[in-house]
Amino acid sequence: MTTVTVLCGPERRRRRTSAEKLRIVEESLAPGASVVEVARRHDVHRNLVTAWRRQARTGVLACGAEPMQRQDDEVGFAPVSIAPDRQPLTAPSGSCGAIEIEFAAGARMRITGAVDAATLTAVVAALTDGRPR
Repeated sequence: MTTVTVLCGPERRRRRTSAEKLRIVEESLAPGASVVEVARRHDVHRNLVTAWRRQARTGVLACGAEPMQRQDDEVGFAPVSIAPDRQPLTAPSGSCGAIEIEFAAGARMRITGAVDAATLTAVVAALTDGRPR
């Protein structure tokens, strides 16, 4: 024989008092406690326990004067270090640097030494027939 349970009408929500909510929140904040396990024990959804914890932390759900915190949480400052200023870039000496251009036909042109921006711009414009790339 099989037993069938028929539910008539919507199931009513369980209304919990602030004291009950706080007791559940305190239990979930104990060291090593799991929100999921605490929620299962009290037959509530874990999201509800999380919402109650947030309310307790901000003082919306409170019986004491101070907002609640996890017992093993510590508040502190992170160490900060100040990076040294970057060294200014130095202008290259006249003897360093090289530009090498390889043409489609296989020929190469190599320019060594310092090249000013105007000369480089003129070379690039001549090689590209003035078209921007």
